[in-house]
Amino acid sequence: MSTPRVPIYDLTSRRVPSKQGSVLERSMDLRIVGGQDAPEERVPYQVSLRMLGSHFCGGSILNQRWVLTVPIPHWARVVVGTTSLTQGGDRYAVQKVTVHENYDAKVITQDISLIRVTKDIVFGAAVQPIALPEVNTDAGAGLFLSGWGRIAYPGNLPDQLQMINLTALSVEDCQRRFNGINPVFDTQICSLTKEGEGACHGDSGGPLVEGSSVVGVVSWGMPCARGYPDVYTRVYAYRDWILERISE
Repeated sequence: MSTPRVPIYDLTSRRVPSKQGSVLERSMDLRIVGGQDAPEERVPYQVSLRMLGSHFCGGSILNQRWVLTVPIPHWARVVVGTTSLTQGGDRYAVQKVTVHENYDAKVITQDISLIRVTKDIVFGAAVQPIALPEVNTDAGAGLFLSGWGRIAYPGNLPDQLQMINLTALSVEDCQRRFNGINPVFDTQICSLTKEGEGACHGDSGGPLVEGSSVVGVVSWGMPCARGYPDVYTRVYAYRDWILERISE
């Protein structure tokens, strides 16, 4: 049987077949492998989404009321302003979750949602919004990924936010690498450096950044940092969708 493809967020912890016959392992705990601790205030747009006090997804602050992530339950809590999962941070309740109307959980496409919090997020040195991209991301672009995750897989979960530099692949290259496993679309970005580095179980929904803009939302991959690319929702492809909804 082929290696299971893991959506980097899902809350159901169940296994379902893909259209190609491989098994999709649903996990609520995908994280970063091969990263390093992020200093305080290095990633002020980073969000930790939690249920019952436990982190399960990442996100990005877009403005005082809106957070960019993947589809999540509306009873989650938004935590900002900390690099620790056990200390500090400001907490906000969720008013509503807007999931993309064409979201497909089986092939994991249109994997994007917006969270509106119930009150304004207070900005400061450790809490800041990040811009949407003005241009598309090209193959070879330098990327920056952050999230809470394992330093090895399997392994223990670090308390501190992790960060890593990655490189964008072309969609065509990514499609070749995942041929027979799962489709890759133009509305997605792939990244890869080397085996042993990349996204893994808890980073889903988290920010992939190029320059000063969030260009990707962590979506899915092969667990974990095994030499396959990581796949992200391409924010530029949904820029108009995002702007329309956060202006409501």
